[in-house]
Amino acid sequence: MRKYLMAGNWKMNLVPSEAKKFAQDLVKSIDKVDDDVVIMIAPTFTALSAVSEVVKGSLIKLGAQNMNENESGAYTGEISADMLLDSGVEYVILGHSERRNIYKESDELINKKVKVALNKGLKPVLCVGELLEEREAGKTNDVVKSQVVKGLQDVTAAEMGKVVIAYEPVWAIGTGKVATPETAEEVHAMIRSTLESLYGKDIAENTTIQYGGSVKDSNVDGLMNMTNIDGALVGGASLKVDSFTRIAQFQK
Repeated sequence: MRKYLMAGNWKMNLVPSEAKKFAQDLVKSIDKVDDDVVIMIAPTFTALSAVSEVVKGSLIKLGAQNMNENESGAYTGEISADMLLDSGVEYVILGHSERRNIYKESDELINKKVKVALNKGLKPVLCVGELLEEREAGKTNDVVKSQVVKGLQDVTAAEMGKVVIAYEPVWAIGTGKVATPETAEEVHAMIRSTLESLYGKDIAENTTIQYGGSVKDSNVDGLMNMTNIDGALVGGASLKVDSFTRIAQFQK
């Protein structure tokens, strides 16, 4: 049975001392979750070690916001999978819309990262989603399906147990706009159908597919009560203890 993954992507916020204090407050606040819910937070690289010590043994898992596709070498400013593992990281967000659109990461590059993450034992959160102009042109399904297929190229059925998909419509990220639960559900159902065509019904049914895009404590319940939405990738609201706690403890 698939689980809900409620994840906080802190983006480029909180210096290590702030991140440590925030994580301490979060651990105290999120003292219980349902058995089918996993909580994850993804601080900046510089805060990973400090936050790792705080969340160790708690209900909260540690994630990273990105990683390089190479194991080591002359890649100034980059972070490897081994570095993340040594910092206590379990999940890594890959292909986030900001990586795709600001830093021009291609599906091929993201696929390399997914495969390296899996090979190293990390759990990749593969992000997919369409731009506003693509949605308005009726291309949402084509764009998202292509990103899923290309992002999972050469990923085996056995490896899919560690993969999370995150659907994040780019037009809803940080804008205050949010896809209605019904609109998000349509895309999630299409993603699950795509996974079924690639890997079969059992794997498709057991893959966690998150929604990301202006998720707040005020709209999380409606989203999580959709059949194919299995969690949230939360930005701004994950930087407030009360808000993220309420999101993590959503009502089914």
